[in-house]
Amino acid sequence: MPPMFIQAPNSLLEPIIGYTIGQKAYKLHDFETHKIFTNRDILFLEDKFPFSSPDTPTRPHTTGPSLPLLPFTGPDPFPLNYGPSPSSPSAISPAPGLDLLNQPILDLPLSTEPTLSASIQAPLPADVPLTQPAPDKAQPTSISSRPKQPLTHLKDFVCSQVILPPHHSSSSPTGPLPEPSSFAKTNSDPRWHEAMDSELVALADNHTWTLTHLPPGKFPTDCKRVYKIKRCADGSVELYKARLVAKGFTQIEGLDYHETFSSTAKMITIRCLLAVAASQHCIIHQLDVHNAFLHGDLHEEIYMSPPPDLRQQRENLVCCLHKSLYGLKQASRQWFAKFTEAILAAGFIQSKADYSLFTRKDGKSFIALLIYVDDILITGNDIDAINILKSFLHTCFHIKNLGDLKYFLGIEVSRSKKGIYVSQRK
Repeated sequence: MPPMFIQAPNSLLEPIIGYTIGQKAYKLHDFETHKIFTNRDILFLEDKFPFSSPDTPTRPHTTGPSLPLLPFTGPDPFPLNYGPSPSSPSAISPAPGLDLLNQPILDLPLSTEPTLSASIQAPLPADVPLTQPAPDKAQPTSISSRPKQPLTHLKDFVCSQVILPPHHSSSSPTGPLPEPSSFAKTNSDPRWHEAMDSELVALADNHTWTLTHLPPGKFPTDCKRVYKIKRCADGSVELYKARLVAKGFTQIEGLDYHETFSSTAKMITIRCLLAVAASQHCIIHQLDVHNAFLHGDLHEEIYMSPPPDLRQQRENLVCCLHKSLYGLKQASRQWFAKFTEAILAAGFIQSKADYSLFTRKDGKSFIALLIYVDDILITGNDIDAINILKSFLHTCFHIKNLGDLKYFLGIEVSRSKKGIYVSQRK
């Protein structure tokens, strides 16, 4: 590679000879002092080559006597075993023109058409093949007909024998129950029809909508049903859910909704709450809010097409929504605002580090409440105050008391006298 040069105001023209180690700079050579120095602010001149001389004489390409190629008479460092060696090898006579080696090589004219000397053209022994035999074509490897044994190196790591009996159902290889993807696929199972009827009753109890005619200039939001199977901590089926969900992706910002942000509990807050409960020997109870989003109030005028099972009964009518139905962009925010308003009225203080954490201290009594959408954790050192709080929440919202904490957000929690153990084995 030809050397590159730098050129800048008040600087010299120097060649680059490399790069420095440990810093972003170039190594340069000074012609006058013959010293090497570094610099990072340079300008490359790629068309300057100081070491090249245009007057350098080129070697003439003339035709003349060629230099004979001499055979190598020493031992071969890498012998090729083409066949058995001859019993009496003949001596190789020195090639003519050996005195040409004493002359300088640069003084000899180069030939454009080199020829082989007579010594190279000498015949080889008869027992040495002229060419190396070509290897045989690779034959396809036969596949073994023996049955393959399954791998057993992970067999020792399966510890299903030490699982407690209530957890055997979650670790057993039972197939999952099918979840229908549409309303048409629920006709054969009465459990899904019971779940849909229960959902309609909950919607009616919360006064979620009012059936009315669509006003001019308004466009209804469509809806669908989402079918899910809710399981217990041990993997057994707890509930069949047929949630009616609005297609919120059709909502228009500024018309159907404004703000959508809703705070949720941070995982570090959950771990800190468990650590405090373990160190202070506090009880931890879990609550579940039934149809949490249906408690939030809507401030926008939103119309929705009725679900398929209700559309057949009331034709040409739409649902004017009053509550934050699942699927709406502002549903989670409206539910959290409703819950925050109720819990602050009970004397709790909202944390500034995590808005999902609420605490209340009255003398020696201390209660901490953490909410993640519709899952609530309550811990404290006063069981009577915790029971009063549960009754208050039940009057405001329809909650389900799950007792001691066992399973929360995919985390299995078990407690002993030594502390709290969490795992995510499922």
